[in-house]
Amino acid sequence: MLSGARVVLPTGVVENGRLAVDGTKIAADAPENAQVIDLTGHWLLPGFVDIHNHGGGGASFSSGTADQILTGVHTHRVHGTTTLVVSTVTDEMDVLARQAGLLSELAEQGEIAGIHFEGPFISPCRKGAHSEALLRDPDPAEVRKLVDAARGHAKMVTLATELPGGIESVRLLAEHGVIAAVGHTDATYEQTVAAIDAGATVATHLYNAMPQIGHRAPGPIAALLEDERVTVELINDGTHLHPAALQLAFHHAGPDRVAFITDAMDAAGFGDGRYLLGPLEVEVTDGVARLADSGAIAGSTLTLDRALRRAVTVDKLPVEHAVAALSANPARLLGLYDRVGSLEPGKDADLLVLDADFTLKGVMRKGTWVVVPELS
Repeated sequence: MLSGARVVLPTGVVENGRLAVDGTKIAADAPENAQVIDLTGHWLLPGFVDIHNHGGGGASFSSGTADQILTGVHTHRVHGTTTLVVSTVTDEMDVLARQAGLLSELAEQGEIAGIHFEGPFISPCRKGAHSEALLRDPDPAEVRKLVDAARGHAKMVTLATELPGGIESVRLLAEHGVIAAVGHTDATYEQTVAAIDAGATVATHLYNAMPQIGHRAPGPIAALLEDERVTVELINDGTHLHPAALQLAFHHAGPDRVAFITDAMDAAGFGDGRYLLGPLEVEVTDGVARLADSGAIAGSTLTLDRALRRAVTVDKLPVEHAVAALSANPARLLGLYDRVGSLEPGKDADLLVLDADFTLKGVMRKGTWVVVPELS
């Protein structure tokens, strides 16, 4: 029994709340002889759900071995991410298919929640930290190859839907229950509307790697923000977005359509230095990752506990809105909200303990402490 905390529930914040855990699940009532943990002065939140993450702890999800990938998963887990979709970056199709096979084994073991393919079906005009030489148009047959390689664990594919085959690929993904995400795109407003109508439901790191809003050419940002069918990803690390851009997204999309992501690369939770992101060399300085040759931003070193703390202390978002963007919204998007994403009886006991200043103190996943809270 966890008692005395400020508990963030789907209905709002409950002061001096109580939450029971029985085995791996949140329970309606405490089991007999339950241990009581006093969390007075702390916050109790659902575990975070990250739908876009390339690595951490020095490990890459695109090229690492199973053990290295688990190191990266654990790095984010101790920072509060109890449900993680791992992301790949652009590479040769055979390399991506091979890695998808390895990642699918980890999904089958319950270590990860699925696979997100970011590239190679993206625009060379908006390639970001992807190798231009390896980019290709989204041929539906090749998109299907990656989905099949994931053995039912492909959760999302990011596409520049304006490229030849883009709309057909969106329809293919929708038919197979895989999220089609608009990103790394040079699409117009009208082309983006067509992609959404074909079944695209996510904006990959909104604002980044896409045309800016213009008063005569509003581009993809306006189309993605205005459509209620679309969830918009935001990287809230203080580098990728100006605070006003974050507020704009919350104002227009509303708190139910925003998902905070890390877009993390190997250096997350590991430190500054030189890394590889796919075949490209990345220099991380003061926690900011940039391509060594061009200086372009190359993912982030963010963890979601930092994203939460910034959201409530810097951006001044209501706690329940920030928590929804980190838990409930991405869980719904993945079709996992019946199991994770909120603190409700019957769901997995994935929960976080934070102090009054929103510093993470404890992490529980499926009823087991990953980080045992040290309470003063």
